[in-house]
Amino acid sequence: MIIIGGAMVVPAMVDLYYDNADWQIFAQAAAITIGLGGMVCLACRSDIGPRVSPRQGYVLTAFSWIAVSVTGALPLWFSSLDLSFTDAVFETVSGLTTTGSTVLTGLDDMAPGLLVWRSLLQWLGGIGIIVTALALLPMMRVGGMQLFQMESSDRSEKLSPRIREMCLQIVMIYGILSLICMVLYRVFGMSWFDAINHGMSTLATGGYSTSDMSFAKFESSLALHWVGTVFMIAGALPFTAYAVLVRKRSFAPMMHNTQIRLLLLIITFFTALLTIRLLHISDDGFLRSVTMAAFNLVSVITTTGFASGDYLEWGPAAIMLFFFATFIGGCAGSTSGGFKMFRLYVVFSGLRAHFTRLRSPSAVVVSHIDNHEITSDIYNAVTVYVFFLAISYIGVSVALGLAGLDLVTAMSAAATALANVGPGLGPVVGPAGNFQPLPDSAKWVLNVAMVLGRLEFETLLVLLLPAFWRD
Repeated sequence: MIIIGGAMVVPAMVDLYYDNADWQIFAQAAAITIGLGGMVCLACRSDIGPRVSPRQGYVLTAFSWIAVSVTGALPLWFSSLDLSFTDAVFETVSGLTTTGSTVLTGLDDMAPGLLVWRSLLQWLGGIGIIVTALALLPMMRVGGMQLFQMESSDRSEKLSPRIREMCLQIVMIYGILSLICMVLYRVFGMSWFDAINHGMSTLATGGYSTSDMSFAKFESSLALHWVGTVFMIAGALPFTAYAVLVRKRSFAPMMHNTQIRLLLLIITFFTALLTIRLLHISDDGFLRSVTMAAFNLVSVITTTGFASGDYLEWGPAAIMLFFFATFIGGCAGSTSGGFKMFRLYVVFSGLRAHFTRLRSPSAVVVSHIDNHEITSDIYNAVTVYVFFLAISYIGVSVALGLAGLDLVTAMSAAATALANVGPGLGPVVGPAGNFQPLPDSAKWVLNVAMVLGRLEFETLLVLLLPAFWRD
């Protein structure tokens, strides 16, 4: 909360520079948020160090995200936008979870401080997601993430020095990549204001833009689309791989990383299919077709949510491909949401092992991913994750239907919220639509769904068990 409150100073300074009265709102919200966070720190201070057990980790993770979502909504709620509390929280949750769904219109004429705050929410949410995925989820054994447990001789419940060192290194890498992205956006034609905002939301795979047209505002510049494509992929790669790259000064570990190779293979294959489709239905040349196909597909697969035009006009085959791409996601330990590459690999490894044993019942099949054995507890954790994903998808879709949404809107909104993508399908929540027309009840359902998908389901659902709170 102190970090979120401190970040509010940035849009306050931007609005003050542009002589916009909202700077006072950001200053007051910053004082409230920092004050609340400071009081909690003082109330909980201890000399025993950051001792976190797995059960405490569940509570810490869930309530931290809830706290920063509510306090982060304060500037939007009290700003000149005249948003309801529901809309302010929805916009904030969508930002922090890097989903990118929005209830706002008129972005082209909006106060600069508010645009910066939306982008900053996504940038902070992105690094928060990486740190959570590397420091807490493996310890809590959520969704097979124990596969990424860092080796350490310190087996106590303290966050080991190695984890803290790795997280600090990743924060620096995240900042440097964001800066490079901003500079390249500026070099290829964006204004500094647009470049800074889009740079933050691109690497965070969030998708907030400074225009209602999203990336279609820069439709004439194919170079900007390729910069966006490259850095969306960069945000979807495991940040531990960057740390290894810096330490070993070699690209070999990244090139042999199973998750990275699988992600690039899927992107290449789907982009080829979409390019063929665009060449068939439009008069665009090959370069423009492959650029639009790659940009929009990477935006969906990496759960960024930028849109360069309405890809729902590309025909039923393209719509189905985009719908299934919604669930795929990037790599574990990245800013992207979705199913994740390592789980996809684990599922197919399990299927291969199962069919091998059907053919040869006495066969012993041992699967590996990047020199790590895929043990039975990892298979079980991924199976539980798949079950929770399916049940949550059905539950959220039904809840949205009860809130008054039609079938296509309900099912695509549930998918885009749980996978943290942003745009869905249909005229309401599609790439050319907006979530503003949805009833408040549907927005609160989607708030829960976005956090549920971002925290890998089990982290929140375990809190519903009475046994969790005993003793």
